[in-house]
Amino acid sequence: MRVVRQTMLTVRLAAGMSMPATSMGMASDMPSAVGTQFVLVAGMWAVMMVGMMVPSATPMVVTYTDWTRRGPIRGSRVGAVASFLAGYVLVWLGFSLLAAILQVTLERAGLLTAMGATSRPALGGAVLVLAGLFQVTPWKESCLRRCRTPLGFLIAEWRDGATGAVVMGLRHGAYCLGCCWALMAVLFVVGTMHLVWMAAIAGFILAEKVVPRALRLHYAAAAVLVAWGALTLLTAGV
Repeated sequence: MRVVRQTMLTVRLAAGMSMPATSMGMASDMPSAVGTQFVLVAGMWAVMMVGMMVPSATPMVVTYTDWTRRGPIRGSRVGAVASFLAGYVLVWLGFSLLAAILQVTLERAGLLTAMGATSRPALGGAVLVLAGLFQVTPWKESCLRRCRTPLGFLIAEWRDGATGAVVMGLRHGAYCLGCCWALMAVLFVVGTMHLVWMAAIAGFILAEKVVPRALRLHYAAAAVLVAWGALTLLTAGV
């Protein structure tokens, strides 16, 4: 978490320096300034996603490790596990680039606060409602089911070798992204620089995957997010 905090501070300072200012004329709008801001924000998101999502992949990684230990596998088992995890992380690094593009665009438009939260309550309320509604869609249910059953995933998706491990990691990462992307959008409401909310969302994502299915945590999250979003919209006068 210390690395995340330091990265965020660097990004925020760089973003502040790259914002337009009358005294600086047009220098702050140069492509190089925007490019530097994007690289720093992308780095921040990459650190955030690794810190938030790798722990939630623990049940799958443990099951995969046990599977390679019990069954025949070519090459190094450590290499296979590392390859699987690399594929998983690669998906979230790709998501980090998209999130960074969105954040820089919103910052340049003046739609984010210093903490990376939307400055427009109506926009924030709409994001919360949409994130809540996504929680009860068949897409969410399908992706979450695959994330909750590591053994079933391995039986269905097994591929030999290091390349096969990377492919399996990519596929598991894709299911995880399909399950969690709407919850990541909530960061733009509560603040992409808010470490407490990052930890809370990461904890909920892990809980969705490991608690008894009968608890239906994603339905509870849907109710909370929709109610929160609706209240925000009402407060904003929409």
